[in-house]
Amino acid sequence: MKSFLRMAAMGSAALLTGATAHAQQNNRFTISGYVRDGATGESLPGVAVVHPASGQGTTTNTFGFYSLTLAASDSVKLLVSALGYERQRLAEKADRSFTHDFRLKPASAELEGVEVVGSREEKVAESTRMGTINIPVNQIKLLPALFGETDVLKALQLLPGVQAGGEGSSGLYVRGGSPDQNLLLLDGTPIYNASHLFGFFSVFNADAIKNVELIKSGFPARYGGRLSSVVDITMKEGNMQKLHGEGAIGLIASRFTLEGPIKKDTASFIFSARRTYIDILARPLIMAQANGLVAGYYFYDLNGKLNWKLGARDRLYLSGYLGYDEFYANDDDKRDNGDTYKQRNALGWGNRIAALRWNHVVNDRLFMNAHLTFTRYQFDVGSTQESHYQDNGQTRDEKYSLSYLSNIQDVSAKVDFDYVPNPSHYIRFGGQTIRHQFRPGAMQSEGNADPTLNQAVGRRIGASEASLYAEDDVKLNDRLKVNVGLRLNSFLVEKKLYPSLEPRLAARYLLTEDWALKGAYARTTQYVHLLTNSSIGLPTDLWVPATAKTLPQKAQQFSLGAARNVRLKSEDFEFSAEAYYKPMQNLIEFREGADFIGTTDDNYESKITSGRGWAYGAELFLQKKTGKTTGWIGYTLSWSKRQFAALNQGQTYPYKYDRRHDFKLVVIHEFSPTLTLSGTFVYGTGNAITLAQGRYQLGPYDTYDDYGSRNSYRMAAYHRLDLDLSHTKKKRWGEVVNSFSVYNLYNRKNPYFIYLGRAQGSQQLSYRQVSLFPILPSFSKTFRF
Repeated sequence: MKSFLRMAAMGSAALLTGATAHAQQNNRFTISGYVRDGATGESLPGVAVVHPASGQGTTTNTFGFYSLTLAASDSVKLLVSALGYERQRLAEKADRSFTHDFRLKPASAELEGVEVVGSREEKVAESTRMGTINIPVNQIKLLPALFGETDVLKALQLLPGVQAGGEGSSGLYVRGGSPDQNLLLLDGTPIYNASHLFGFFSVFNADAIKNVELIKSGFPARYGGRLSSVVDITMKEGNMQKLHGEGAIGLIASRFTLEGPIKKDTASFIFSARRTYIDILARPLIMAQANGLVAGYYFYDLNGKLNWKLGARDRLYLSGYLGYDEFYANDDDKRDNGDTYKQRNALGWGNRIAALRWNHVVNDRLFMNAHLTFTRYQFDVGSTQESHYQDNGQTRDEKYSLSYLSNIQDVSAKVDFDYVPNPSHYIRFGGQTIRHQFRPGAMQSEGNADPTLNQAVGRRIGASEASLYAEDDVKLNDRLKVNVGLRLNSFLVEKKLYPSLEPRLAARYLLTEDWALKGAYARTTQYVHLLTNSSIGLPTDLWVPATAKTLPQKAQQFSLGAARNVRLKSEDFEFSAEAYYKPMQNLIEFREGADFIGTTDDNYESKITSGRGWAYGAELFLQKKTGKTTGWIGYTLSWSKRQFAALNQGQTYPYKYDRRHDFKLVVIHEFSPTLTLSGTFVYGTGNAITLAQGRYQLGPYDTYDDYGSRNSYRMAAYHRLDLDLSHTKKKRWGEVVNSFSVYNLYNRKNPYFIYLGRAQGSQQLSYRQVSLFPILPSFSKTFRF
């Protein structure tokens, strides 16, 4: 792999050296380097580097690297700016190319407010990208949180076009898509299950995260493998200047983060840990009510990252994540005659990822990032029974165990290049290869009393995926700018090859300096499927590959919209309106009555059926990023439909998360540098569900329920108001933040599910609604040093 990367870098350098030399002969020169946080040494993505005299400029890439080629002159002056940081200027002679690294000073909280630190400054009207939203992590931390636990994915649910699966769920349903259609990346590595506590929390610890970006449409060619969205999350690199710590104690979990230099300005680390203590708090109550029973649930997260500056042109990153959930119930029964019976039941699931990245500046216009990754998700259900007893004077010891597991594992190698020949072009190209290993379901039973119980069912399915891509963000004239790209994919599974060609196009046309029309088209292919028949993100959902019988999912998305930068009374706003249409093919579902129980590698294809879907709608988004009051308003009008030949008699039906109206309001107000109030309000049309329309008596004991059309009933509308008040108290060693949150302030009884039952004292059957969370106050204490 190392030789491959070296050859790729040398080949690209050779191809581009001629172009560089030619440019310099035509009296042009290049300024390149990195932009970093002056206090921590963290690289800053998306920072604007502008040459005011010519109006030309660029932005830093994911790793903070920039390259700007200009016409030669006696001197050059650059302006570097990012929200939350003081502007910095550079004045130098311009007789030759040179490198310069910028270190931006964070703006004082009194002037800018901590809520905007790290945000991108590129104007929404100037960018070719559509459906792309970046939320500053410090702003996410100020939002009201369920049980006081800050959650990145729940913050994304507050954006237009994004829905939650159910009450409190961290799942993402983007523009009519399902959770498996979202590419969740942590430091460029896929996460296959992002849920803790059966979907109520996500695996992303905000204290370890630097940047969060959501892409809903106009996908750049460098992203592939999913149909609906990309959630690109970047971990912090570690403070290169001094030791820094942060932690929090909440009602159900605590977390701690430590970062600092290994060698100042050369190497740094960050380590973050989080764990719930629900099991510890509930254990005395459970043991008091059930003699001998010990039951509980917990989850934990571990994040770590090392960052080495090998030289002026090279940097190495090693990052990893380990997370696990476990629900257990253990019962010990010891009788007076000495007989003992033990039973152990457990359900566990978790992710493991590792990533090694090498950044190399090939020359002043070409940047390379090489990436080796490993990711694994597994869940397992197990039960063990042990008996020790006397039988007709003989001592017997019997043991029986039954387990069921499912997993998916990827090993990947990827190389990406950023090439900036001049301010009118930003070219990206690269390739990736992935080795998948699927185990949709494996069952194993063992028993010493009966040899016939010793059985194992299940096998592994291997698949290989490869891709090449190229894209160019090109400015054709002062008004028209386009991003054109092409992605070539291939997927080989059990001697079956699936190639795909995916064109990508996004464009913006400036009507005025602040108004722009935008359009985008993307074709996408997905080779992995998630089998699910639950609505709460259970870990029992199964990942399976496309095969000869199960075709890859495919989608196209057409988007058209407008964007404007608005300035009112020295306050800056960003407004966007976007309409979209997304047809999808080869979607899969369990057949009627089928589920994961008993599903193995050998039989899962017989339990599923395939069909197609459509999603279309319009979104409005108004965001304010600066000032004492920040936040956004989002509204979505949408339709999402499905059609399967084996479901609903082949007739079209609404997707269960088809939501006609969806409104979100987020407001964060800073009364002072130490006191902040935030609130969120959400309203959405109720989810579509299937209910029996009639019951027929077929005999004295048999009944038949007529369910009618699939998803033909709507639950009540969902709406909720949350508030959070945070107070910061300065200490000699740092600061303490006390946060008081209220979830569901006016105690709305939102529907979680509906069942057919009888009211107390009544024999009459009726549908009854179950609501999950009433008004829930919570408190958390955060400390930083």
